Amino acid sequence: MPPETIQRLLRLAPLAEIFARLDAVAPPVAGRDIDVAAGVGRVLAADVTAAMPLPAQAMALRDGFAVAAQAVTDAGPYAPVAITPLWVESGAPLPAATDAVLAPEAVTVTGGLAEAVAAASAGDNVLPAGADAGTTALRHAGEPLRASDVAALRAAGLRRVVVREPRLRVVWTHAEVGPDQDAVAAMIVRDIAGLGGYARVDWAPSEAELSRLLAQDDQDAVIGIGGTGVGGRDRSVSALARIGRLDVHGMGIRPGETAALGTVQSRPVLLLPGRLDAALALWLVVGHRLLARLTGRVTPEPLPKVTLARKVVSTIGLAEVFPVGWHDDGVAPLASGYFPLQALTRAAGWILVPPDSEGFPPGAQVELRPLP
Repeated sequence: MPPETIQRLLRLAPLAEIFARLDAVAPPVAGRDIDVAAGVGRVLAADVTAAMPLPAQAMALRDGFAVAAQAVTDAGPYAPVAITPLWVESGAPLPAATDAVLAPEAVTVTGGLAEAVAAASAGDNVLPAGADAGTTALRHAGEPLRASDVAALRAAGLRRVVVREPRLRVVWTHAEVGPDQDAVAAMIVRDIAGLGGYARVDWAPSEAELSRLLAQDDQDAVIGIGGTGVGGRDRSVSALARIGRLDVHGMGIRPGETAALGTVQSRPVLLLPGRLDAALALWLVVGHRLLARLTGRVTPEPLPKVTLARKVVSTIGLAEVFPVGWHDDGVAPLASGYFPLQALTRAAGWILVPPDSEGFPPGAQVELRPLP
């Protein structure tokens, strides 16, 4: 093969440069209004606030007798206090001039005379006005909606929310392996859905078909899988460079050094290696940041920390992904550089060694990140 036809890998861009370029080309997508019931996993584009304080007035939290607590302060089995029997059901507003609810067994009713035989304090078995939802946001822009959030918002009477749901095209480029045999694209599509996006898969067995798909403007970003190396049939990077702009080819991330990043008509294009472990590592480090940018997702909650049972050795200048499995003394690396399939299936998660580190010693506390 003539040397000029090879997709040459001239340098490995450092992680900070990759992230800076990615942030520059992947702004948050426009928000859209959806039914709150369809919002699980989606990232909010605007704060969600109840239309009014809830409940509008104090509400009983159990079935029982509504009382003024001050009137029954000294009530007891040997000192019953006569009351007006005001029965309330759970969820009903408290009657005027009452501020507590006594359990049914705390009141005796004999011959039409009701007596409290237990004391109560103001607020007992009562939900104060505005306790469910006040004037502050129930959920903030940049936060993903959980199933419990959706249930709470619906209970608050909210029916619509504004979310950012980027639409991505995932292009599988292996000419000899059809989509029905693909293992990588299907994984990434499912993970995109879990991160608040929507993705479809297309197959591009030729450079011409890949170029056609890259040029279409019906998606917010494109993820290409395969064709990033220097082999005779690797053409993804050259196709991107020809019809768009190639910003990075070669990333300082292991595994997955041959990945590329660029744009076509201002849409970000991330090209991943075709090998499962390399594609996965790049997707976890760069793809997740791309989705966070497109959805406008805020910094995620802190990850759980675990203890390393064995040391991890890394190369200065490279960000390295290591799958780790549970060990008696914490977690231990299962592979490096290349992840055998059994390492992935046995992994409890993965850890990232930053490019300025030579690794971690035994006993180090590291963040355990989840696998898709």
